[in-house]
Amino acid sequence: MFENKIISPLDFHFAKFIEDLSGGPNPALALAAALASHDTKKGNACLDLSALAGRAFPDEKADGRIICPDLSAWLQKLKASPVVGKPGDNAPLLLHKTRLYLQKYYLYEKVVAEAVLERVSIDEKVDAGLLKNGLDRLFPDSGDGEADRQRTAASSSVLHKFCAITGGPGTGKTSTVVKILALLLEQAGDSALRIALAAPTGKAAARLQGAVAKAGAMLDCPGPIKERIPVKASTIHRLLGPVPHSRYFRHGPGNRLPLDLVVVDEASMVDLPLMAKLVRALEPGCRLILLGDSHQLASVEPGAVLGDICSGETDAGPLEPDTSSGLRGCVVRLRKNYRMESGSGMERLSLAIKEGNDGEALDILKSGLYPDASWRELPEPKNLSWSLNQTITGNFKACLETSDPLEALERFEKFRILCALREGPFGVIALNRIAEEALSNAGLIDPEREWYSGRPVMITRNDYELDLFNGDMGIILPERQGDSRLFAFFAGPDGEARKFFPQLLPQHETVFAITAHKSQGSEFERALLILPDSPSPVLTRELVYTGITRARKGVEIMGREEVFSRAARTRMERTSGLREALWGEE
Repeated sequence: MFENKIISPLDFHFAKFIEDLSGGPNPALALAAALASHDTKKGNACLDLSALAGRAFPDEKADGRIICPDLSAWLQKLKASPVVGKPGDNAPLLLHKTRLYLQKYYLYEKVVAEAVLERVSIDEKVDAGLLKNGLDRLFPDSGDGEADRQRTAASSSVLHKFCAITGGPGTGKTSTVVKILALLLEQAGDSALRIALAAPTGKAAARLQGAVAKAGAMLDCPGPIKERIPVKASTIHRLLGPVPHSRYFRHGPGNRLPLDLVVVDEASMVDLPLMAKLVRALEPGCRLILLGDSHQLASVEPGAVLGDICSGETDAGPLEPDTSSGLRGCVVRLRKNYRMESGSGMERLSLAIKEGNDGEALDILKSGLYPDASWRELPEPKNLSWSLNQTITGNFKACLETSDPLEALERFEKFRILCALREGPFGVIALNRIAEEALSNAGLIDPEREWYSGRPVMITRNDYELDLFNGDMGIILPERQGDSRLFAFFAGPDGEARKFFPQLLPQHETVFAITAHKSQGSEFERALLILPDSPSPVLTRELVYTGITRARKGVEIMGREEVFSRAARTRMERTSGLREALWGEE
């Protein structure tokens, strides 16, 4: 498999190491180790042996593919190996039922599951009368039933040490959590309540901070309570305190965060290792509230933590101080969209995609009845540049005609090209090149140099010394109009522009176009989602849904019907044991 590039050099050498460690040749063990390592690159926390046993790997016809052993024989070989243990053993590979883990991923799952279930089991002592008064004031009956869901989320968050609030864009997750903060502060009275707001990326943290400030200003609560609601948000990495030049954090089991409550936004983006490190850094009694959209793409790294947590969610009735027991009473899905017009194309389209109804989704896109949701046929690669020329110049022209950095950054939030892939003729690299060519031909940019005025960039690696984080977007401009010297400008948390020498920026890329994955945590007025001309393993309904829901006012999808339909019908499946650990046997 290694010679035919089915597995990576890392997978191959890991398998060889495990086989050598076991004491001698063991093809079944080496294969399992290689595939377990390989699966983590696909976002899986473990290898499900039952899904591969007796079958060819990979599925598609390829040189070097192999037939995996029968399940019973495979399990017997692994259980007999000294390097494969059961949960609780200190071994490089752990076997639980038919799931084979690299040890650290099993431990990550165990840490997250225990942290959630321990918090769910804690009975909070609350002033029931004060809580009811607060709920009545902050969540008046609107008659449409959705206020009850927000009220449910608020009640659950006060009554438990853990709550996951999931819902699409515009369903009121942030406004609900601000009201939750007010209720908790009322319960605390004169006692201090140490609160932290966090998100996985700098961009998401900035959006959370802005949304909390806006919602807090409109809150119906006493002034002293409103003043105690935090207005600062940070990345999870910044909250944990990274140790320079290492993969470790200052805060952990031996140095807990001095907090009573942590709110994590865009939780679908948080991978299993990071979530484990976060919960290990919390005091046992620290309340944890997760916000996010479980229908979105999962994290790039292994795990689908929010998806697993929300997988057992049901349409429970409204919760008052008496709530259902266990995790089921601590997961609430908000459904009503307050941002999209009811019955709009985008609302109907996102619902059809969530349900995997590709036929209805295509009908909506191609009907011509919805100005906010439309379809464009994908051209041949040689015609793509010509096909997109007007779209690119029309949407980016205003961004490139201002010399004010903050104004330019704001204008760049109005439109973005989203791609499913990074490589290939319809991927991000090709689309950014096409955009630069079109804008250069229009006289709007001069991309002959690496750094040119008007170049939008996104940070792709955290730099704690510069305080720049993965997902932060900046713009290259002169400090004053007419100057030849260029700087990279980023919006600061105080609303002022932050200036850097471009050469000092951490790893970054041009972002006229970005992948749907990289778009998480961002919002644009309008978006163009470009799908490739053939199916790909990354093309799933979660990817299409994520692309659609990045836009507030309108989305256009460019693709081929058969590719779109297959993507809409294909669910992203992540292999893990977290769902079973949280919800029991399926």
